[in-house]
Amino acid sequence: MAAADGTLLHFSEPQAAAPRTLSKPRRARERRQAEATKRKYQASSEAPPAKRRSKTSFLPAKKTAKEAQRTFKGKPQKTFSPKKSSAGTSDRNQEQKPCVKTSSLFKNNPEIPELHRPVVKQVQEKVFTSDAFHELDLHPHLISTINTVLKMSSMTSIQKQSIPVLLEGRDALVRSQTGSGKTLAYCIPVVQSLQAVKAKIQRSDGPYALVLVPTRELALQSFDTVQKLLKPFTWIVPGVLMGGEKRKSEKARLRKGINILISTPGRLVDHIKSTGNLHFSRVRWLILDEADRILDLGFEKDITVILNAVNAECQSRQTVLLSATLTEGVTRLAGISLHNPVSISVLDESHDQSNPKGKAVLEVSPPRTSDELDSFAIPESLDQHVTLVPSKLRLVSLAAFILQKCKFEKDQKMIVFFSSCELVEFHYNLFLQTLLSSSGAPAPGQLPSASTRLKFLRLHGNMEQEERTAVFQEFSHSKTGVLLCTDVAARGLDLPQVKWIVQYNAPSSPAEYIHRIGRTARIGCHGSSLLILAPSEAEYVNSLASHKINVSEIKMEDILSVLTRDDCFKGRRWGSQKSRAVGPQEIRERATVLQTVFEDYVHSNERRVSGAKKALQSFIRAYAAYPRELKHVFHVRSLHLGHVAKSFGLRDAPRNLSVSAVTKRKANLKRPDLHKKTQSKQRLAEILRSEYSSGMEAGLAKVKKQNKHTEPGSQPCSADAAGAQPQPWEKSKKRSR
Repeated sequence: MAAADGTLLHFSEPQAAAPRTLSKPRRARERRQAEATKRKYQASSEAPPAKRRSKTSFLPAKKTAKEAQRTFKGKPQKTFSPKKSSAGTSDRNQEQKPCVKTSSLFKNNPEIPELHRPVVKQVQEKVFTSDAFHELDLHPHLISTINTVLKMSSMTSIQKQSIPVLLEGRDALVRSQTGSGKTLAYCIPVVQSLQAVKAKIQRSDGPYALVLVPTRELALQSFDTVQKLLKPFTWIVPGVLMGGEKRKSEKARLRKGINILISTPGRLVDHIKSTGNLHFSRVRWLILDEADRILDLGFEKDITVILNAVNAECQSRQTVLLSATLTEGVTRLAGISLHNPVSISVLDESHDQSNPKGKAVLEVSPPRTSDELDSFAIPESLDQHVTLVPSKLRLVSLAAFILQKCKFEKDQKMIVFFSSCELVEFHYNLFLQTLLSSSGAPAPGQLPSASTRLKFLRLHGNMEQEERTAVFQEFSHSKTGVLLCTDVAARGLDLPQVKWIVQYNAPSSPAEYIHRIGRTARIGCHGSSLLILAPSEAEYVNSLASHKINVSEIKMEDILSVLTRDDCFKGRRWGSQKSRAVGPQEIRERATVLQTVFEDYVHSNERRVSGAKKALQSFIRAYAAYPRELKHVFHVRSLHLGHVAKSFGLRDAPRNLSVSAVTKRKANLKRPDLHKKTQSKQRLAEILRSEYSSGMEAGLAKVKKQNKHTEPGSQPCSADAAGAQPQPWEKSKKRSR
């Protein structure tokens, strides 16, 4: 101990006096324990444990001095672990302390299961043929228009099979994969037959062809295609009717006359009931494009009204139903509206072998629904992917994927599908304010290339028609951009150069999955799709496999790793370091920085918090609306509301999500007497409180109101600051809360 005392005297006197504070019995007991431990570990040639190393009895002099120096300020008899005792470790811990906590985003997440993907053979269709349009018996001007205006020379398989059959005047049920050219398959026969009418068609004759489509965007697209085909035949006038337009201007166009009328079902029914000069006596063609979607949207009553109106004035006509997926409802509609129909499909390669001339297989009976529902034709050039992401990380993973494809890769065009309009609006406003500008990021740095390459657009049913049309046209003609949309854009739209389809919310049926991914890889082009699922939804992959749909897995870590390429999401901790190996911890930190940016934006004001809550509520309603056959995969009880709220930028799960304002309003309307009684009771209670009050409640209520409106980071005002002394019962209330 002399050496130790000598060394201790080298420091100040209080440090030297520190070991003497221990009592003699306690010092002897600790010395015996230390010697026993030392003998034990010397025999086993192992180092003593960290806790025993901190004892001052058997350590070298220098370490004892350092321990004494550190232990003096606290209780002398307290033992410290090396993490807290050594200066080097303490400094290193201080360096490694991150700027944000990663536990909130990456803690308590469910384990991501191993995805067992059954390998199935996908149904393939041969898209192109070597046959040219001039081989058909078409008008030379029409062939020239197809070659020069549409820039097409050879036919697709479905066009090769459909056009000759439709020119013969047969009713048909046409099924082919998305992006295979079904619009031209019926537009070319319609134009060819109308231009060949001997008594030249007059505009005042009214509709000769009636085309029904499910969405306004598809109506505009089909109208544009027909307009191009009619360039040589100026006496044939096309027209479009759809919701959102002025009814007065549409009535004026109908009075002047429209020969090829393209419309959505609801709008046409509106004009049938209200427009007197709309008549169908000369209708020769009735075409239902995307027939299954028309029935899915609840247009069955409207279709019945239209069929009755057409049948009342015109007994003989040619009817065509087209879709990439045919359901039982479509076959039922075909049985009602089609007469001796031809079923045209390009599914089986055996058809080409048994029919070397390429003619369609004629089936008088409706197609077999079991075959139709069990398998779907998918473009050969379409790569399908799936990723499993816990609910907390969904928002960050989607943002990282958008940045990866549209910021760091050139000429990328993406469509992201959501389940509701509220979800589209929320994510559009969020990404517009956070990903396009780094103002909310905690780390310094700008996004110079993000604003040029990133461009967000939205499309859903609650938008005004002028805005919807403008967005549709802008996205169609742009080379880059991200379109956030609902299923309103899932049917029939030909949006060129779309490279990626992202399904943020899983579709309610495999047929809807097929139509969503069909917005890419059209007419032989290459495309990819990504389906984002929660770990509890992994069984959905087997549901897709049962319909012969193959998907490959992308790991969530690979998606989040792109954040390391953007210094905007660098934490303060690594801001001064130029180069550092990228590891899982840094990826987690950067993901947390991005999540913090989102949460700060959402909680910046009450309106944004309310919008996030509405979007969350909408998500839960959509989740509860999955069909019965998918309830074992998508069930509301499997959702962790706190984790799901995190994916909407909310720090806590809001309460009473299931009780909507509409339900409350309906309850009040059902029992107005109860509502009046409740109001009268509240007024009576306020009067009684005012009679027996102490006079302090008004000031306290004012203070509470002020505290409610203070900023989250600021300290709330106290009752003393408002000029009222807090009463004892008020203090007890605060403690009880």
